[in-house]
Amino acid sequence: MNYKKLGNTDIDVSTICLGTMTWGEQNTQSEGFEQMDYALEQGVNFWDTAEIYSIPPKQETFGDTEAIIGNWFEKTKKRNKVILASKVCGPMREYVRGGGNQFGTKNITEALEGSLKRLKTDYIDLYQLHWPERKTNFFGQLGYEHNDSSEWTQFEDILENLKKFIEQGKIRHVGLSNETAWGLSKFLELSKNKKLPRVLSVQNPYNLLNRTYEVGLAEMSVREQSGLLAYSPLACGYLSGKYRNNKLPKNSRIERDGDFWTRYKKPNLDNAVDAYFDISKKYKLDMSQMSLKFLEIQPFVTSVIIGATTMEQLKTNIESVNINLNEDVIKEINDVQKIYPNPCP
Repeated sequence: MNYKKLGNTDIDVSTICLGTMTWGEQNTQSEGFEQMDYALEQGVNFWDTAEIYSIPPKQETFGDTEAIIGNWFEKTKKRNKVILASKVCGPMREYVRGGGNQFGTKNITEALEGSLKRLKTDYIDLYQLHWPERKTNFFGQLGYEHNDSSEWTQFEDILENLKKFIEQGKIRHVGLSNETAWGLSKFLELSKNKKLPRVLSVQNPYNLLNRTYEVGLAEMSVREQSGLLAYSPLACGYLSGKYRNNKLPKNSRIERDGDFWTRYKKPNLDNAVDAYFDISKKYKLDMSQMSLKFLEIQPFVTSVIIGATTMEQLKTNIESVNINLNEDVIKEINDVQKIYPNPCP
C-alpha cells in the first residue's frame, strides 16, 4: 500500500480510502465486515463514511452504514488501526433534525453525537462538512447563478464549533466536501487569521469523466496542503467498463437506482468510456485499475475513495496501487480528455 500525509499533519493515510456508502443498502453487515477485514489486512487504514449513508439516502437507512462500522469496531477492537472520516450533512430533508441548515451549534452537535454513538467510538479523526449550506455549485450543477437569498451558518461560527469539538477530544481534524475554490479559500483564511481549525482535505468528485477539480482547486490543494479525497473515482462503475454496449448488470448502482445517478446520463459518456477502454486494452491494463491509478498519482490527490459491492471489485481496486502507468498511457488518457472534456461533470 502507498501512503501520503493528511494535509499538513504527520498522519499517514493510505492512498486508497475505503468507501462505505453501500453498506446497509447494496451490501449487508456481514459483507461490510468482510470488506473491512480485507482492506485493513491490505494496509488500507483510511475509511470514509457519513451520517446519511447508506446511499441513496432514505429515512429508514439513515445512519445504517455508521452503525455497521461501529459494530465491527466493537467486535474486532481495532478502532485504533483506522483513520476514520465521517461527515455531517448539509441542508437535508425534514427527517434529519427537522431539515434545513445543519452546521449551527445545535444541529452539528447533535449530528456529531449521533455519529459517535453509532460508530461506537470516542472520536472521529476527520470530520467533514458533506456539502455547503449556501446555494452554490455541487453535485454536478453547472452554470453558476449567484443567489444570496438563503441564510447559512457563517464559516467562522462553523469553525468555532469544530474547534470546540477538537478541544473536547471528539474530533481530531476538519475537512470539506463538495466545496468550491471560494469556500475552501475562505475557510483557510479564517483558520489562519482567527487561529481556528485548518481544513486538511476536500472530498469532491474526480475521475476520468470529470476532471473539473483540476481547474482552480487542484492548485489550492497542493499549495495549501489541503488535498483532494477523490470520490466517485470510477464514475459509478462506468470506468470499469461494465456498462459498455448497453449492459446493465444486475444489482449494479445504475440498475438499482439509475434515477439517482443522473450526472452520468450525458452526451459523449459512451464515447469517452469506449476510448478509455481501448487504452486499457492496448496496454493490457485493467480498466478500473488504470482509472484509479491515474487519480492516485496526481500531486493534489491525498487519497482515492473506492466503493465496492463485491470482494472481487474490492481486491481489484486495492491492487491498483501496484500498477504503473507509463508516459504513453498518461498521454493517451489526456488526449481523450481533450476530445471529450469532462463529459460527466
